[in-house]
Amino acid sequence: MHEIALRRFFAGASGVKILVAGDVMLDAYISGSAARISPEAPVPVVNVSERRYVPGGAANVAANVLALGSRVAIAGVTGIDDSGVRLRRELERSGADLHALIEDAARVTTTKARVTASGHQIVRFDDENVSPLTEGAVAALQARCGEVLAQIDACVISDYAKGVVTDSFCRWLIDEAARRGKPLVVDPKSRHLGRYQGATVVTPNLKETAAAAGDEIVTSEDLARAVAGLLPRISPSALLVTRGADGMSLFEADRPVCHLPALRNEVADVTGAGDTVVAVVAIALGMGLSLADAASLANIAAGVAVSHHGTWAVRQEQMAEAAGLRPAVTA
Repeated sequence: MHEIALRRFFAGASGVKILVAGDVMLDAYISGSAARISPEAPVPVVNVSERRYVPGGAANVAANVLALGSRVAIAGVTGIDDSGVRLRRELERSGADLHALIEDAARVTTTKARVTASGHQIVRFDDENVSPLTEGAVAALQARCGEVLAQIDACVISDYAKGVVTDSFCRWLIDEAARRGKPLVVDPKSRHLGRYQGATVVTPNLKETAAAAGDEIVTSEDLARAVAGLLPRISPSALLVTRGADGMSLFEADRPVCHLPALRNEVADVTGAGDTVVAVVAIALGMGLSLADAASLANIAAGVAVSHHGTWAVRQEQMAEAAGLRPAVTA
């Protein structure tokens, strides 16, 4: 089944366009070596050898969609600042449609700068404004999204709780997608999963699922009990719970649970793995694959993503190699 679904995915990805809406970010990686301690304070002195900038948050979902061979329109908000210019440049270079990416002079572009020495992260600096968007900004964002909805095959809401995915915007986009018959995938941050009710599928990780259920999850039985309480709150949405080393579990109303074991890759960094999952699921649903097949493909891609350091956009040939599919297919 994996091989059939993979080949359909690879063959159809280029014909799909995804709208990714949510909290866009710029991820900065400042790396070097640290051979001495500062005389000013007991901290290492990092001699910088490289600075790297990549799209993060919802922008990383868009980067994953593009890397997998599909087209993408991205909806979100940046500040009018250097980070916003750099993020737009990176997205334009990769071919993203930025019509629904608006600027707001009252906000900063969310930026996460990670400083590493000899491969070890020393500190991270976050520059962000997490207050909800103003009514004017929400209206502008909805207007731009409305203009691109007719051009896309599926939607993603990438909620990082940075103020863009307000209750009103979330409700509007879910309702609009449903009205137009577009599948919609949510990567949630809010513990109130009911705000995503009506999405095709919501993809919390285990920690987010436990927070939403208000209970600790240790065993598979704990997870089943938690999901039994959550599904009625988001009906008719499904839940795809990402479980780290235990893979993923797909819960749909009136269907048996589907457990997907993790690929046994070495885990280097889980940063951005959730972005990879929603990108793959959205593309698969956008081309008409079943939710079960979409989850299976996302599980393969997530195994690739966590085997790399930092934010990573998975490509088709990497999925093919991870799944043991030969010859590898490239986007």
